[in-house]
Amino acid sequence: MGAVEPAGDSIRVAPAEYGTVDDVVRGLIGVPLVREWLRDVEPQPLSSVALGAPLQRFNRDILCTGWNYVDHFYESAGKREGQDPDALPAHPTFFTKGPDTVIGPYDPIAYDAELSRQWDYEAELAIVIGRDGRSIPAERAHQHVFGYLVANDVSQRDLQRAHGGQWLKGKSIDATMPLGPWITTADEIPDPAGLRITCEVNGVVLQAATVGQMAFDIPRLIEELSRGMTLRAGDVLLTGTPSGIGNAREPQVFLSDGDQVVTRVSKLGSLRNQVSRTRLTS
Repeated sequence: MGAVEPAGDSIRVAPAEYGTVDDVVRGLIGVPLVREWLRDVEPQPLSSVALGAPLQRFNRDILCTGWNYVDHFYESAGKREGQDPDALPAHPTFFTKGPDTVIGPYDPIAYDAELSRQWDYEAELAIVIGRDGRSIPAERAHQHVFGYLVANDVSQRDLQRAHGGQWLKGKSIDATMPLGPWITTADEIPDPAGLRITCEVNGVVLQAATVGQMAFDIPRLIEELSRGMTLRAGDVLLTGTPSGIGNAREPQVFLSDGDQVVTRVSKLGSLRNQVSRTRLTS
Protein backbone atom coordinates (compact mmCIF):
# COMPACT_ATOMS: atom_id res chain seq x y z
CA MET A 1 0.00 0.00 0.00
CA GLY A 2 1.21 3.50 -0.77
CA ALA A 3 0.17 7.02 -1.64
CA VAL A 4 1.18 8.76 -4.86
CA GLU A 5 2.30 12.36 -4.41
CA PRO A 6 0.18 15.07 -6.09
CA ALA A 7 2.78 15.65 -8.80
CA GLY A 8 2.40 12.00 -9.82
CA ASP A 9 6.12 11.23 -9.98
CA SER A 10 6.80 9.89 -6.48
CA ILE A 11 5.16 7.59 -3.94
CA ARG A 12 5.24 6.96 -0.20
CA VAL A 13 5.13 3.21 0.45
CA ALA A 14 3.80 1.85 3.74
CA PRO A 15 5.27 -1.28 5.39
CA ALA A 16 3.36 -4.43 4.43
CA GLU A 17 2.09 -4.93 7.98
CA TYR A 18 0.05 -1.74 7.69
CA GLY A 19 -2.45 -3.50 5.43
CA THR A 20 -3.63 -3.11 1.85
CA VAL A 21 -5.64 -0.74 -0.30
CA ASP A 22 -8.47 -3.29 -0.16
CA ASP A 23 -8.55 -2.84 3.62
CA VAL A 24 -8.80 0.93 3.24
CA VAL A 25 -11.62 0.73 0.68
CA ARG A 26 -13.59 -1.56 2.99
CA GLY A 27 -13.17 0.81 5.92
CA LEU A 28 -10.94 -1.51 7.95
CA ILE A 29 -8.32 1.25 7.90
CA GLY A 30 -9.33 4.89 7.70
CA VAL A 31 -7.90 7.17 5.00
CA PRO A 32 -6.89 9.84 7.59
CA LEU A 33 -4.94 7.19 9.52
CA VAL A 34 -3.11 6.09 6.36
CA ARG A 35 -2.20 9.69 5.63
CA GLU A 36 -0.88 10.07 9.16
CA TRP A 37 1.17 6.87 8.86
CA LEU A 38 2.73 8.00 5.60
CA ARG A 39 3.47 11.57 6.65
CA ASP A 40 6.96 10.65 7.87
CA VAL A 41 7.72 8.10 5.15
CA GLU A 42 10.31 9.35 2.69
CA PRO A 43 8.91 9.53 -0.87
CA GLN A 44 10.66 7.56 -3.59
CA PRO A 45 10.46 7.81 -7.38
CA LEU A 46 7.29 6.24 -8.73
CA SER A 47 9.43 4.62 -11.41
CA SER A 48 11.21 2.59 -8.72
CA VAL A 49 8.00 0.77 -7.74
CA ALA A 50 6.23 -1.99 -9.69
CA LEU A 51 2.56 -1.06 -9.62
CA GLY A 52 -0.01 -3.84 -9.67
CA ALA A 53 -3.76 -3.45 -9.87
CA PRO A 54 -4.77 -1.26 -6.89
CA LEU A 55 -7.41 -3.78 -5.83
CA GLN A 56 -6.62 -7.47 -5.38
CA ARG A 57 -9.71 -8.78 -3.55
CA PHE A 58 -13.10 -8.68 -5.24
CA ASN A 59 -16.48 -9.32 -3.66
CA ARG A 60 -17.96 -10.44 -6.97
CA ASP A 61 -17.60 -9.98 -10.71
CA ILE A 62 -16.67 -6.54 -11.99
CA LEU A 63 -19.89 -4.57 -12.55
CA CYS A 64 -20.13 -2.87 -15.93
CA THR A 65 -22.31 -0.49 -17.92
CA GLY A 66 -23.00 -0.80 -21.63
CA TRP A 67 -24.16 1.80 -24.15
CA ASN A 68 -23.64 4.72 -21.75
CA TYR A 69 -22.39 7.21 -24.32
CA VAL A 70 -24.99 8.14 -26.93
CA ASP A 71 -22.46 8.46 -29.77
CA HIS A 72 -21.10 5.00 -28.96
CA PHE A 73 -24.60 3.50 -28.99
CA TYR A 74 -25.36 4.89 -32.43
CA GLU A 75 -21.93 4.25 -33.99
CA SER A 76 -22.55 0.52 -33.57
CA ALA A 77 -26.06 0.52 -35.00
CA GLY A 78 -26.37 -2.28 -37.55
CA LYS A 79 -22.98 -3.71 -36.54
CA ARG A 80 -24.09 -5.86 -33.60
CA GLU A 81 -24.89 -8.89 -35.74
CA GLY A 82 -28.61 -9.00 -35.04
CA GLN A 83 -28.38 -7.88 -31.41
CA ASP A 84 -29.45 -4.27 -31.98
CA PRO A 85 -32.13 -2.76 -29.72
CA ASP A 86 -34.71 -0.57 -31.44
CA ALA A 87 -33.65 2.59 -29.59
CA LEU A 88 -31.34 3.87 -26.87
CA PRO A 89 -32.48 2.10 -23.68
CA ALA A 90 -34.46 4.14 -21.14
CA HIS A 91 -32.46 2.59 -18.30
CA PRO A 92 -28.76 1.76 -17.95
CA THR A 93 -27.62 -1.56 -19.39
CA PHE A 94 -25.63 -3.57 -16.85
CA PHE A 95 -23.50 -6.69 -17.21
CA THR A 96 -20.55 -8.26 -15.40
CA LYS A 97 -17.10 -9.61 -16.20
CA GLY A 98 -14.98 -12.00 -14.19
CA PRO A 99 -12.39 -10.63 -11.73
CA ASP A 100 -9.68 -12.80 -13.30
CA THR A 101 -9.72 -10.30 -16.17
CA VAL A 102 -7.99 -7.68 -13.99
CA ILE A 103 -4.34 -6.85 -14.62
CA GLY A 104 -2.11 -4.01 -13.46
CA PRO A 105 -1.68 -0.63 -15.14
CA TYR A 106 1.46 -1.67 -17.06
CA ASP A 107 0.93 -5.42 -17.41
CA PRO A 108 0.61 -7.14 -20.80
CA ILE A 109 -2.89 -7.70 -22.17
CA ALA A 110 -3.28 -11.40 -22.95
CA TYR A 111 -3.98 -12.11 -26.63
CA ASP A 112 -4.81 -15.43 -28.26
CA ALA A 113 -5.80 -15.30 -31.93
CA GLU A 114 -7.17 -18.86 -31.75
CA LEU A 115 -9.69 -17.75 -29.13
CA SER A 116 -10.90 -14.65 -30.95
CA ARG A 117 -10.15 -12.58 -34.04
CA GLN A 118 -11.87 -9.45 -32.75
CA TRP A 119 -10.04 -7.97 -29.76
CA ASP A 120 -11.42 -4.48 -29.15
CA TYR A 121 -10.40 -1.64 -26.82
CA GLU A 122 -12.81 0.27 -24.55
CA ALA A 123 -11.46 3.13 -22.41
CA GLU A 124 -13.58 3.66 -19.30
CA LEU A 125 -13.88 5.49 -16.01
CA ALA A 126 -14.24 3.02 -13.13
CA ILE A 127 -15.61 3.79 -9.69
CA VAL A 128 -14.98 1.97 -6.42
CA ILE A 129 -17.77 1.62 -3.90
CA GLY A 130 -16.64 2.54 -0.38
CA ARG A 131 -19.83 2.06 1.63
CA ASP A 132 -22.45 -0.71 1.55
CA GLY A 133 -25.90 0.28 0.39
CA ARG A 134 -29.10 -0.91 -1.21
CA SER A 135 -31.69 1.17 -3.10
CA ILE A 136 -29.45 4.22 -2.87
CA PRO A 137 -31.14 7.43 -4.07
CA ALA A 138 -29.19 9.44 -6.65
CA GLU A 139 -28.84 12.41 -4.32
CA ARG A 140 -26.93 10.25 -1.82
CA ALA A 141 -24.92 8.23 -4.33
CA HIS A 142 -21.76 10.29 -3.76
CA GLN A 143 -21.69 9.06 -0.14
CA HIS A 144 -21.03 5.54 -1.44
CA VAL A 145 -18.17 6.35 -3.84
CA PHE A 146 -14.70 5.74 -2.44
CA GLY A 147 -12.83 6.82 -5.54
CA TYR A 148 -12.06 6.55 -9.23
CA LEU A 149 -9.73 4.57 -11.49
CA VAL A 150 -8.93 4.10 -15.16
CA ALA A 151 -9.96 0.87 -16.90
CA ASN A 152 -9.94 -0.64 -20.38
CA ASP A 153 -12.72 -3.16 -20.95
CA VAL A 154 -10.91 -5.12 -23.65
CA SER A 155 -13.58 -7.21 -25.37
CA GLN A 156 -13.74 -10.05 -27.87
CA ARG A 157 -16.58 -9.04 -30.20
CA ASP A 158 -17.07 -12.41 -31.90
CA LEU A 159 -17.37 -14.14 -28.52
CA GLN A 160 -19.64 -11.37 -27.31
CA ARG A 161 -22.10 -12.09 -30.16
CA ALA A 162 -21.79 -15.87 -30.12
CA HIS A 163 -23.42 -16.75 -26.81
CA GLY A 164 -27.11 -15.97 -27.02
CA GLY A 165 -26.80 -12.21 -26.73
CA GLN A 166 -25.21 -12.42 -23.26
CA TRP A 167 -21.96 -10.48 -22.97
CA LEU A 168 -20.28 -12.34 -20.11
CA LYS A 169 -18.14 -14.66 -22.25
CA GLY A 170 -16.86 -11.95 -24.59
CA LYS A 171 -15.95 -9.76 -21.62
CA SER A 172 -14.35 -12.26 -19.24
CA ILE A 173 -11.17 -13.57 -20.85
CA ASP A 174 -8.37 -13.87 -18.30
CA ALA A 175 -5.75 -11.11 -17.95
CA THR A 176 -7.33 -8.64 -20.38
CA MET A 177 -8.61 -5.68 -18.30
CA PRO A 178 -6.00 -3.13 -17.16
CA LEU A 179 -7.08 -1.29 -14.01
CA GLY A 180 -5.38 1.54 -12.13
CA PRO A 181 -2.90 3.06 -12.09
CA TRP A 182 -4.11 3.91 -8.56
CA ILE A 183 -7.36 4.94 -6.85
CA THR A 184 -7.98 8.68 -6.67
CA THR A 185 -10.25 9.31 -3.69
CA ALA A 186 -13.59 10.97 -4.35
CA ASP A 187 -12.70 14.10 -2.37
CA GLU A 188 -10.04 14.85 -5.00
CA ILE A 189 -12.63 14.78 -7.82
CA PRO A 190 -15.65 16.85 -6.71
CA ASP A 191 -17.15 16.85 -10.22
CA PRO A 192 -16.19 13.86 -12.39
CA ALA A 193 -18.24 15.19 -15.34
CA GLY A 194 -15.24 17.20 -16.53
CA LEU A 195 -12.85 14.24 -16.64
CA ARG A 196 -11.54 13.49 -20.14
CA ILE A 197 -11.19 9.89 -21.36
CA THR A 198 -8.87 8.91 -24.21
CA CYS A 199 -7.55 5.71 -25.72
CA GLU A 200 -4.52 5.49 -27.99
CA VAL A 201 -3.39 2.47 -29.96
CA ASN A 202 0.16 2.66 -31.31
CA GLY A 203 0.18 6.42 -30.74
CA VAL A 204 -3.11 7.12 -32.56
CA VAL A 205 -5.98 8.56 -30.52
CA LEU A 206 -9.04 6.42 -31.27
CA GLN A 207 -11.36 7.47 -28.42
CA ALA A 208 -11.81 10.89 -26.80
CA ALA A 209 -14.73 12.14 -24.71
CA THR A 210 -15.64 13.66 -21.36
CA VAL A 211 -17.52 11.91 -18.57
CA GLY A 212 -20.20 14.57 -18.90
CA GLN A 213 -21.22 12.97 -22.22
CA MET A 214 -22.61 9.91 -20.44
CA ALA A 215 -26.24 9.11 -21.14
CA PHE A 216 -26.68 8.15 -17.46
CA ASP A 217 -24.48 9.94 -14.91
CA ILE A 218 -22.79 8.25 -11.97
CA PRO A 219 -25.55 9.01 -9.41
CA ARG A 220 -28.15 7.53 -11.79
CA LEU A 221 -26.02 4.42 -12.37
CA ILE A 222 -25.65 3.82 -8.64
CA GLU A 223 -29.33 4.47 -8.00
CA GLU A 224 -30.52 2.03 -10.64
CA LEU A 225 -27.92 -0.68 -10.04
CA SER A 226 -28.49 -0.68 -6.27
CA ARG A 227 -32.29 -0.83 -6.50
CA GLY A 228 -33.07 -3.96 -4.51
CA MET A 229 -29.43 -5.07 -4.87
CA THR A 230 -26.79 -4.40 -2.23
CA LEU A 231 -23.58 -2.76 -3.40
CA ARG A 232 -20.65 -3.62 -1.16
CA ALA A 233 -17.54 -1.67 -0.26
CA GLY A 234 -14.88 -2.85 -2.69
CA ASP A 235 -17.23 -3.37 -5.63
CA VAL A 236 -15.92 -1.95 -8.91
CA LEU A 237 -18.27 -0.41 -11.48
CA LEU A 238 -17.19 0.46 -15.02
CA THR A 239 -19.28 3.33 -16.36
CA GLY A 240 -19.21 2.75 -20.13
CA THR A 241 -17.00 3.56 -23.10
CA PRO A 242 -17.29 6.47 -25.56
CA SER A 243 -17.42 6.26 -29.34
CA GLY A 244 -14.44 5.22 -31.44
CA ILE A 245 -14.35 1.49 -30.71
CA GLY A 246 -12.64 -0.69 -33.29
CA ASN A 247 -15.69 -2.79 -34.12
CA ALA A 248 -17.63 0.31 -35.29
CA ARG A 249 -14.88 1.75 -37.49
CA GLU A 250 -14.72 1.40 -41.26
CA PRO A 251 -12.49 -0.41 -41.82
CA GLN A 252 -12.60 -2.11 -38.43
CA VAL A 253 -9.60 -1.82 -36.11
CA PHE A 254 -8.86 -4.73 -33.80
CA LEU A 255 -5.95 -5.26 -31.44
CA SER A 256 -3.17 -7.67 -32.29
CA ASP A 257 0.07 -8.94 -30.83
CA GLY A 258 2.53 -6.16 -30.02
CA ASP A 259 0.06 -3.26 -30.08
CA GLN A 260 0.64 -0.53 -27.50
CA VAL A 261 -2.54 0.65 -25.75
CA VAL A 262 -2.58 3.83 -23.64
CA THR A 263 -5.75 4.58 -21.69
CA ARG A 264 -6.03 7.94 -19.94
CA VAL A 265 -8.49 9.75 -17.73
CA SER A 266 -7.49 13.30 -16.82
CA LYS A 267 -6.50 13.74 -13.15
CA LEU A 268 -6.56 9.95 -12.66
CA GLY A 269 -3.47 8.82 -14.55
CA SER A 270 -2.71 6.48 -17.45
CA LEU A 271 -2.59 2.78 -18.21
CA ARG A 272 0.14 1.63 -20.60
CA ASN A 273 -0.22 -1.94 -21.80
CA GLN A 274 1.19 -4.01 -24.63
CA VAL A 275 -0.94 -6.65 -26.29
CA SER A 276 1.00 -9.88 -25.86
CA ARG A 277 0.52 -13.29 -27.44
CA THR A 278 -0.58 -15.71 -24.71
CA ARG A 279 -1.75 -19.31 -24.91
CA LEU A 280 -5.32 -19.21 -23.56
CA THR A 281 -6.64 -22.19 -25.50
CA SER A 282 -5.46 -25.79 -25.58
